[in-house]
Amino acid sequence: MFLTPYVNQQAGEFSFSRQQGSVFAKKVAGDFNPLHDEDAKRFCVPGDLMFSWLLSQYGLSERLCCTFSGMVAADVWLHFEQEGADIRICDRDGKVYLSLTQQGAVSKDLPLIETIATDYVQFSGKNFPHILHPLMQQQAVMIHPQRPMVIYESMTLELTALPATLPELQLADASLEVAGKRGSAMLDFALTCQGETLGKGRKRMILSNLSPYDAPSMEAMIAEYNRRKAAFSA
Repeated sequence: MFLTPYVNQQAGEFSFSRQQGSVFAKKVAGDFNPLHDEDAKRFCVPGDLMFSWLLSQYGLSERLCCTFSGMVAADVWLHFEQEGADIRICDRDGKVYLSLTQQGAVSKDLPLIETIATDYVQFSGKNFPHILHPLMQQQAVMIHPQRPMVIYESMTLELTALPATLPELQLADASLEVAGKRGSAMLDFALTCQGETLGKGRKRMILSNLSPYDAPSMEAMIAEYNRRKAAFSA
């Protein structure tokens, strides 16, 4: 399974190390959010890694809603709890970090799940600067240059039917709502195959500690982001 190198397992539990989370973010998702750097002071496990791991274990449903309720630190032992169509990722103290509700038919086809999960996390990896920068520029706000905080809040997916062939995922629309120093970004995407739309979804992210847009500061952030990306690629 493509996720095996990025997860540790023991007796029904699982965890993610700093290295595993960081390499997944950069190598699989193309995500260079500083929160996922191996040496980050406030390191957190990529939400896309947890979501992908859950899909690989419980399958892809025709309709799903995934909600994130907490940042997971490295090496925290987690487990699944299921009640009917509701699945949760919890720690040993019972704290819930991710909740997923499934509806409709469920596919356990691993090649299909791997394709959709990989396309989705690579789509997520393009959030900054490709998608979020123009949105922030339009709203005349920006994330803090020294303390950028972009948190994955939720994702919904609705398929007309479970795909019989491997689909492609692409951005359909994007918007940003700002209230004071907090922003809510909605990224709509579509799943297609040979020009036919098979489904749609929405990713919602929270942007915290916003400040007025400053072009030189933003250009410096983007340049640093691209430098880090190039250094990893090299």
